[in-house]
Amino acid sequence: MPPAKKRKTRATADPAEAVEAPTPPEPALVQEEAPAHEESSAAAASDEPAARAKERAERFRALQERAKTGAKKNLKEATLESQRLATDPNLLTSLNRKSAIAQHNLMKADAEASGEDFERKRAWDWTIDESERWDKRIKKKGAHRDDQAFQDYRQDSRKVYKRQIRDLKPDMEHYEKEKMAAVEKAAASGGLEIVETDDGELVAVDKDGTFYSTADSTGFVDNTPPKDAVDRLVKDLQQAEDARLKKRRERMGAAEDGDVTYINEKNKQFNTKLNRFYNKYTAEIRDSFERGTMI
Repeated sequence: MPPAKKRKTRATADPAEAVEAPTPPEPALVQEEAPAHEESSAAAASDEPAARAKERAERFRALQERAKTGAKKNLKEATLESQRLATDPNLLTSLNRKSAIAQHNLMKADAEASGEDFERKRAWDWTIDESERWDKRIKKKGAHRDDQAFQDYRQDSRKVYKRQIRDLKPDMEHYEKEKMAAVEKAAASGGLEIVETDDGELVAVDKDGTFYSTADSTGFVDNTPPKDAVDRLVKDLQQAEDARLKKRRERMGAAEDGDVTYINEKNKQFNTKLNRFYNKYTAEIRDSFERGTMI
């Protein structure tokens, strides 16, 4: 029988215990590092108020610069406004009109307070000619106000014609030059004779009757208008076309707010004519379709 094995009574040494444990820092080194940390904290604490003071100083300088810039800008705007008031005739006219209205209201209030007739008192400062011109102006203004609404195409054409005549600015200098050139040309050809009257006035006598235009004259076809007149005509036509297209867009925009029941402009006009006659009969049917109650 083999001998029994001996049981170990002492544990073997752990190899991890053989590694030396880290030595704790010496107290002397800790005591040396503590004063250095306290010195850095004190320096940071002393720098913080200085940084805040510097920041406040910078903000104050920025506010000063902002105030200075604002003052310069206000002075510049005030100067420009005074110059505009001195040079802009429209603004000066508007101020004069407001001043006249204020004076009129003040005089009217004073007259009503004293029990006087304001219109009669104000008429004392007008002459008969001024009063008639004023009445004519008021009448014309009222007629123009009533003439703004559309009545018929004839009236609309008349308004367009009057506006074009009002905006037409004849070039009298160019007209006089062409007139003198035509007179000199006719006098040189012998068809026109310049006669001086007893009082020194020069009169052009047409010998053969070809200088002055008649109903059968065709001399105007040879006239060549200047370039600026042609450009003005083109500009007027373009403005009229732009106004027509603008009104058309406004009409189409107003009509497009409702339901779209057409596929093109021609179909839209056809549907408009149909609605004019049959809309009162088909309104109930269309409402039933929209409500979903149609059988």
